Amino acid sequence: MSASEVQRRSSSLEPSHPAGGPGTHAFGPSRALRQGAKVLPEHARGHNRALVLQTLFHQGAMSRADLSRETGLTRVTISDLVAGLISDGFVAEKGVRETTRPGKPAILVDLDRDGHRIVGLDLSGTDSFVGGVLTLDGDIVVRREIAHPGKDGDVVAAVVAFARELVADSHAPVLGVGVGTPGVVDDRGVVLTAPNLGWNGFDLRGVLGDALGLPVVVANDANAAVLAEYTFGRAGDDVLLVKVGRGVGSGLLSGGQPMVGSRFAAGEIGHVTVATDGGPVCSCGKVGCLEAWISVPTLTARLAATADDDARRGILRDAGERLGIALAPVVGALDLSEVILSGPPELLDGPLATATAETLRIRTLAEVHDGIRVRMTEQGQDIVLRGAAVMVLSGQLGVS
Repeated sequence: MSASEVQRRSSSLEPSHPAGGPGTHAFGPSRALRQGAKVLPEHARGHNRALVLQTLFHQGAMSRADLSRETGLTRVTISDLVAGLISDGFVAEKGVRETTRPGKPAILVDLDRDGHRIVGLDLSGTDSFVGGVLTLDGDIVVRREIAHPGKDGDVVAAVVAFARELVADSHAPVLGVGVGTPGVVDDRGVVLTAPNLGWNGFDLRGVLGDALGLPVVVANDANAAVLAEYTFGRAGDDVLLVKVGRGVGSGLLSGGQPMVGSRFAAGEIGHVTVATDGGPVCSCGKVGCLEAWISVPTLTARLAATADDDARRGILRDAGERLGIALAPVVGALDLSEVILSGPPELLDGPLATATAETLRIRTLAEVHDGIRVRMTEQGQDIVLRGAAVMVLSGQLGVS
């Protein structure tokens, strides 16, 4: 979302909490930067700090006068906010603007993109966990993997030690730690259930926060992934991202806001039944679940069983049709404009994506959804790490 869009949707008051305080979150239940969320005077400074940071994050270096024009805030307010952000290490002066006009050239300011680091963790892998140290722009400067401790290993100790190692490798102040994990995660960072990790009601945010002494934010891995696509990719305000791996999950944005559901399980589409003609038995015990049709292990095994190219394309098209069947009611109900696929491109890109799009067009209102797009993410295999960075940026700076 551009800074001008943020300003159009925001109040003209000038709030007072620091970045990361009440009213500054770009995502989640606190929607001060969105239309319809009245900003209280006592929150004005924090709101406007976030607005300045959001503007610089998306538009790059500009003068204080430019910031005033872009945000609609007074020059006096901008001068005060920029001074505070420079003091806090979030903004830096970048020299003067080159100009041939007479008069004193303007001094440019920008987000100090190298002044802080973000630590991201992706716990969704079957055999390994991935971690990274990222810049405020989402660039990964350190990337590491550790082996999954296994069913008999101490997963919590491994995750804590891994996070400590990444913080030590940051070589700059760490703004916060973002974690994408499989399972259902509530808004306090408690993993309500994650069978693959053996967690039920586990306070992952609390454990990591106590161990690291840093702000920590935790979300479902697919919900993290869709934020990366929104901030660093080309996604619009209304989008569904389907993440295919050992399981199948999805992250949803509607009106630029994440949808998590009343029980924090929005997007859990893996165990939606997509067949009336039987089908494979799922790990949950049901027959014909989406996960049993299109998960990576399932598709890989089915493709390995035949060397015939037509048969392999048929398998992928069938999987894409099943995915379209599962997604059509969601697309229709939420009026989504695009579906993004995240997972192995050799499986998802091509016949599977094409069949998904065709099925969606057939099963939704043609006049509305005939142009729906189904595409692969451009964020690559580290989409969850980059989404974890967005969660920290949003929570600490109000930037999305």
